[in-house]
Parts: sequence; structure tokens; C-alpha cells
Amino acid sequence: MKRRLEVSELIFKIISYLLLTIFALSCLYPFVYAISAAVSGRYFVEYNKVVLFAKEVQFDAFRQMFSSNLFWNAYSNTLFLTFYGTLWSLGISILGAYALSKKRLLFRKTFNFFLVFTMWFSAGLVPQYLNYINTKKVFNSVGIMDDKWLVVIAMGMAAMNIILLRNAFEGVPSEIEEAAIVDGATEFQVLNRVYIPMSKSTIATVALFFGISRWNGYFWARQMISDSNEHPLQVFVRLKLEEYTDAELMAGWNKSYASDSVIYALIVCSIIPILVIYPFIQKYFAKGVNMGGVKE
Repeated sequence: MKRRLEVSELIFKIISYLLLTIFALSCLYPFVYAISAAVSGRYFVEYNKVVLFAKEVQFDAFRQMFSSNLFWNAYSNTLFLTFYGTLWSLGISILGAYALSKKRLLFRKTFNFFLVFTMWFSAGLVPQYLNYINTKKVFNSVGIMDDKWLVVIAMGMAAMNIILLRNAFEGVPSEIEEAAIVDGATEFQVLNRVYIPMSKSTIATVALFFGISRWNGYFWARQMISDSNEHPLQVFVRLKLEEYTDAELMAGWNKSYASDSVIYALIVCSIIPILVIYPFIQKYFAKGVNMGGVKE
């Protein structure tokens, strides 16, 4: 038989659910507004008549955006940076975390200290920029002219993600590793067949962190990629927003959509892939953070 809730407990639950509902709606509202502004008529967008739902629905802004080769080029660049960047960062993080999880590693405490030290202190923005510029010169000297690879490689490491993986690897029972070594497994086979399968939740979580970071990357992509044809989607959206001058707005009076509607359409298209992928990884998220964040 279910226990009857006391008045204080009932009030607490009502207030909690109410606050959570308000918080959820406040997070959802910007996305709903972006969709509504993207498909609303020019008059309603330019005169701020769109509050929640779309008015005078039309999809001309999306048609204009999809007909642009620059949009598809930026989208392909973002997919390139996200896919290869996530693979590169995940590979480095797994190898580094595996090494740091081994007590037999020489100077293990020193390496772990320097890893954590980078989370406390950094050289600053200017030295980091100069470091990337020098790396770019090295790339050019060996014939690698594509600046996208510079962004992929230079943004490869994240100390927090390595620590999450290291803690997850330290939670793997040493008896399983010893049994694999007795059976003749090499170091790489132990990592590939023991540690990675037993830490897949944390690895999926870290991959999600890297993927979102790469997909939303703007600042360093704009600083390091000089060729406009190689700009990712976030840089493309920002540049598109900057190029809307008063003269261009005046020239768009005869259109059925507002210039801002194209920007909102771009924002919606840049968010949708993350919304599609996230539900498939969400089940690993809480478990992965707990495994990597809590050290027994």
C-alpha cells in the first residue's frame, strides 16, 4: 500500500515540478522562437510581431538558404571538423588516460599533476594564438595547406575529458587485465578488448563532449582558417549576420521573408543534428559521468 503524502511533502513536490516545468519551457522557448521566426512572413518578423507561434507561414527563407552553395560548403566543413576532430581527440584522450591509469607508469604522479595544472592555469590567449600560428607555419612547410586539419589537430586535447577516462579505466578490475595478459594479450589488445568495452559509457560521454565542442566551435576556427571556403557553419552564420547592412535590408522589401529569417533558419539547421544525435547517447551520459567522475 502506498504511503500517503504529508501536506509539506505534497507542497514541496508541486513547487519542484512547477519550477522544473518553468525552467524547461524557458530553455525550449528560444528554439521554438527561432523556428517561428524562420518560417514567419517578413512583416511579422521585422516588426517583432512573432512572440511564440509562427505567423503567415512560408518557407522561402529555408529555400533561399538551401539554394546557397556557401551554406552547403560550410555545412560540409563543420561535418569534417566534427567527425575527424572527435576521432582525433578521442584517440588521444583514450591513449593518454590508459597510460595515466597505470600505477607502473614512471613519473605517473608528475604527469597527472601537469595534466591537472593546465586546468588551473593557462599561458593566455596571445601565447596560445602564437603557438597555433607557428604550428600553421610547420604545416605549410611540409605541404599541408588545409587549415581545417590545423583546427582538428590543435584542438585535440581536453584535460577534463582525459581525467574522466582515466578514472573510468582505474575502475576496471585489475584481475581482468591480469587474466588477459596471462592469455597472451598485448598492451594494445588489453586496451581494445578489456578497457574500452568496459568503459563504453564514459567513452560515449566524452565523445559527445568533443562532438558538441567541435560542432559549435567558432573562435579558433575563425582565427586559424583564413580561406572563406573552409569556414565552418558557426563562422558562416556569424559572417552572414555581419554582412546585413541597412542597404541590404532596404533592398529586401519586395521579398516575402525577412533577412533575419535566413539567420534563424541557419541557426535551426545548425542545432538539428545535435538534437537528433543526443537522444541516442543520453542513456550513456549519466552513467558515463558517474563512472569517470567518481574515483573509488
